[in-house]
Amino acid sequence: MRRSPREMIEEVRRMIAGDGPEFSSLFATDGVVRYPFAPPGKPAELRGREAIREYYRAGESSKGLLDMADVEVVVHQTDDPEVVMAEFSHHGWSHATKAPYEFRALAVVRVRDGRIVSYDDYIDSIAMARMLGRTQELADALTE
Repeated sequence: MRRSPREMIEEVRRMIAGDGPEFSSLFATDGVVRYPFAPPGKPAELRGREAIREYYRAGESSKGLLDMADVEVVVHQTDDPEVVMAEFSHHGWSHATKAPYEFRALAVVRVRDGRIVSYDDYIDSIAMARMLGRTQELADALTE
């Protein structure tokens, strides 16, 4: 099935919420994920569906640290029909911090022939570390 950029973003939203497809399955074989604000020790870019699959498979244990609620997305169409910007937000409970959390991220996504070919993920690394109870790890990585 060929999906539009807006439909692909809905699939990403479903994946974040835990009821969608595996993230890497949405990508073209040579698709790319970029993290412009990647913290030290994390990749700034993942090239290819297999690299994306391996990276996300390794991080699956973090999902159990959060009880997410109300995963929402606002999609902004651009002048380029292949590209959308998506504002993701969710909140819930962090088992790591034993406290509620709120999280937002922005993605710029290019979809061609029904597959994601590029996904620029602008996440707040400090907020992510905070909600996963990993601020000390982030601080250590920044001082190395």
